[in-house]
Amino acid sequence: MRAVLPTITCSDRRGFTLIELLIVVVIIGILAAIAIPKFASTKERAFLVSMKADLRNLATLEESYLFNSGVYVAGTASNVAGVATELDPNSHFVPSAGVTVTVTLANPAGWSATASHTGTGKQCYIFMQAPPIGVATVDGEPRCDP
Repeated sequence: MRAVLPTITCSDRRGFTLIELLIVVVIIGILAAIAIPKFASTKERAFLVSMKADLRNLATLEESYLFNSGVYVAGTASNVAGVATELDPNSHFVPSAGVTVTVTLANPAGWSATASHTGTGKQCYIFMQAPPIGVATVDGEPRCDP
């Protein structure tokens, strides 16, 4: 009696060919090339939203500070590189991570502020009962550079 050895045909092979692997790598590369620029613009928009939110919070703080103390608070608050600096010891206002906010008193009844972020070269502006600043044109509405 003879031993019968199994025959291996091309259909019995398992795995991927080099061409199939190269095609998959090329497709992943194309998808990455499309996604990376979209992610970069999303990141900048997040920075702008963070600065606008800080300016809105600042407006609320300024009005409540005026109600309690009779004056607006001015100065610079930042939260850069993990080091937080308050706007005023009594206000306890600290902006979001990476944001610096500078408040200037325009007159006893008004103020203006700018916000900048370490991740973008753009600035956002807001003013209340003061002359317009930067691209902000409506009292109390934060606006950012285009």
